Amino acid sequence: MHKKIFIAGFHQSEFGKLMGMTVPEIVRAAVEGVCADTGVSAEALDTASIGATCNISLNDQGLLAGLVASVSGLSGKPIEFVENACASGGQAILTCVYKLLAGSGETAIAIGYEKMRDVEGKADGKKVGHVLGFYTHPAEREGKTFVAPHEFAQIMKAYIDTHGATEEDFARIAVAEYHNAQFNPWAQMRKAKVTLEQALEIKGANRYVVDGLPLKTYDCSQITDGYAAMILATEEGLSRLGVKKEQCVELAGFGNAVDPIAVAGRDTLKPAGAYKAMSKAYEMAGVTPADVNVAEVHDCFTIMAALATEVIGKAEPGKGARYWGDGKAAAHGECGINTSGGLIAKGHPVGATGIAMPGWCYWQLLGKAPEKLQVPNARVAATMNIGGIACASVCMVLKR
Repeated sequence: MHKKIFIAGFHQSEFGKLMGMTVPEIVRAAVEGVCADTGVSAEALDTASIGATCNISLNDQGLLAGLVASVSGLSGKPIEFVENACASGGQAILTCVYKLLAGSGETAIAIGYEKMRDVEGKADGKKVGHVLGFYTHPAEREGKTFVAPHEFAQIMKAYIDTHGATEEDFARIAVAEYHNAQFNPWAQMRKAKVTLEQALEIKGANRYVVDGLPLKTYDCSQITDGYAAMILATEEGLSRLGVKKEQCVELAGFGNAVDPIAVAGRDTLKPAGAYKAMSKAYEMAGVTPADVNVAEVHDCFTIMAALATEVIGKAEPGKGARYWGDGKAAAHGECGINTSGGLIAKGHPVGATGIAMPGWCYWQLLGKAPEKLQVPNARVAATMNIGGIACASVCMVLKR
């Protein structure tokens, strides 16, 4: 990169339910929240990007860039809406970075949100499942009630059959993330406690999502409302904002790669685009997986937590699930992975997810994470944000 890019500020809502908040109110709250937390004005931001996924299908709202421009101080600036399925938030960050590197400004704001519940906080699971199924290939949807869970359930079975993992290995991932969420005040499931027995037993809310496949309810992320925003700046931009470098984290490397949308013909146990994007981010940052001791990865399902642990280089192929079972992913383990609770327990407001992951790492690297979740001597962080069935990948490396 010709310029260094820094994360100057981060803000997120509590994940869970936004009740009667309208989309314009959500966008405004995201912008005003991060500006207030960072101590800057929206007028000082040169450009912006916003990511979301269900804005039309669930919210009846297009032209999100115009809503961003409606916030005081942002009118008349270069702004765009980006969609890359569940990687939309990460893509919004990268779009801002590309503009800063191209000289189209020195300061930027990336915004992500999702409103998946109604004004009473209720979710229509069947409708949400149908809508999220749009982000798969049409030819692969037939006969699947919930397309994405079905696809990932098949990947989970393939992982078990190929590597000898067990359903208990994946249940331990869910239990670890629910444990972390109890100490994260922004997490959707912070009041829930899940034991290994509960995560394994087919009883009550816990059931097999697809008959004959191993994925269970506790292996799945949450239907969630939420928003997040991040301010990015060059060194010149930091000076203009009046933000000291020691208050920031460097976005030292990033990678973006997209595989074909169809699952057929792809090695889903070793997603090529994700590995390529992560490798590029490491190379750009000048670090190796051994340097990383903080990570937030896209665990839409526990199988992805295992695969992502392998993608970021913390486990060899086939050993990602065991990494969690051995306690290495705990806050005081070898590398604190998804100490936020991850998508499984923190929640998954699709467009906000890719911003919240590096945002949590930003807090970790600055020592601002909740005490019981703070990784000791957090120094280098990696993030992996995916969209679709491990189709679109946005990976980042952050340095203190």
